[in-house]
Amino acid sequence: MSFQQGLSGLNSAAKNLDVIGNNIANAGTYGAKSSRAEFKEVYAGALSGAGGSPIGIGVTLGSVSQQFTQGNITSTDNPMDLAINGGGFFQVGDGKSPVSYSRNGQFKVSQEGFIVNGEGFKLLGYPADATGVIQPGLAQTLRLPTAGIAPKPTTEVKMEFNLDSRASYTGKTTDPGINLKDAKTYNNATSMTAFDAKGQNVAVTFYFQKVQPVTGPLADPPTDPVDPLETTKWNVFATANGEFFTKDSAGNPILTTPADPAAIPPTVARMISPYTTLEFDPKGGKPISPLTELAMQIPATSTVTGSSLEILGISLNVLGASENGSSFGVTNLTQNGYAPAQLAGIVVEGTGVVTARYSNGQSKPAGQVELANFINPQGLQPLGGNRWARTLTSGEAVVGVAGDGNLGRIQSGALEESNIDLTAELVNMVTAQRAYQASAQTIKTQDQVLQTIVNLR
Repeated sequence: MSFQQGLSGLNSAAKNLDVIGNNIANAGTYGAKSSRAEFKEVYAGALSGAGGSPIGIGVTLGSVSQQFTQGNITSTDNPMDLAINGGGFFQVGDGKSPVSYSRNGQFKVSQEGFIVNGEGFKLLGYPADATGVIQPGLAQTLRLPTAGIAPKPTTEVKMEFNLDSRASYTGKTTDPGINLKDAKTYNNATSMTAFDAKGQNVAVTFYFQKVQPVTGPLADPPTDPVDPLETTKWNVFATANGEFFTKDSAGNPILTTPADPAAIPPTVARMISPYTTLEFDPKGGKPISPLTELAMQIPATSTVTGSSLEILGISLNVLGASENGSSFGVTNLTQNGYAPAQLAGIVVEGTGVVTARYSNGQSKPAGQVELANFINPQGLQPLGGNRWARTLTSGEAVVGVAGDGNLGRIQSGALEESNIDLTAELVNMVTAQRAYQASAQTIKTQDQVLQTIVNLR
């Protein structure tokens, strides 16, 4: 026995305690990964090759290995907190140093709109164009739009509704008039909000009138015989901010009444021309006319709060209408215009798409987070600050979006805790302490043996 074995044991136990102490210190660090000290035995080289019964001369630290197992995911109330559930790393950079990698998803928005971590490193990903289309390619620093969203005029209107085939007739083919002051001149109505080029809202109301195909007095049932094979027709009248409008022979929108419905004189209170007419088969179901989308234009109107602009080029889709023996009901009424708005918040989806939400209810992708993974994550070099750097041992980074290949999903409003088992580390610390004490005891024993030899006379 020599002092070498005991001395190496003391050094190794001390380094093991350093690793354990670092693990314990980072037990509450988000995204931190545990490390373990890996030791190897030491033998003296023999001149003639392998000896018969070689005796080791101690132990040395082989490496400190990082354990990249999944940590627990805990929910937070911050939508900018991101956790990776599975493999992969966030990529962050400062524009000067090489890209580094992290599992810590504690991000925030800088005053310039960049998504940054606590040290100011910017999150990398794919940008989106002005229309919200993700532009995959070389990863760039993600930047949220700081400006508001511009208004969009209405260009598409889609309506799905059912007209009650049992409803009474409220109009005639030869006299399809409607009077807003007389609810007996129409059957049902529904409203929507359209937007002009300035984002000003225009209240559009559609009135539905079941047409009696007879020439006699209006009655229900009809006073004249009705062909049971004759189709059913429904006139559709329209108002914009309370003003009736239809279209001329060239398809241009024209107003037919004053702006204030209360001021409509009796002579003009009646609207004669419907905007369109729906025709149904005697058996009901979907309309047999029209069979295509309609070109709709809303004229400029005046209200007490100002004037709206003319809205041109609207595609009106009523192909989803039906006529059946059930109550009138609108199941879908949508349009694609919206008013200007400011950024209200962001949402990060599981695929890493960063969606900007605006105060008008609209949302638009602002970018997508790109993740990176490695063949040998244990070869990454720790940089501190919950970051690692690529090395030759780790291999090149394999990049992609969350959910692809062996890359995990991203969970917004959550953080990944460290994977350090505090109980196990405390047990390891006791074991390392005993090893330290035992190595010290071997040195003490060797000293006593030498002292005994010196005292021989």
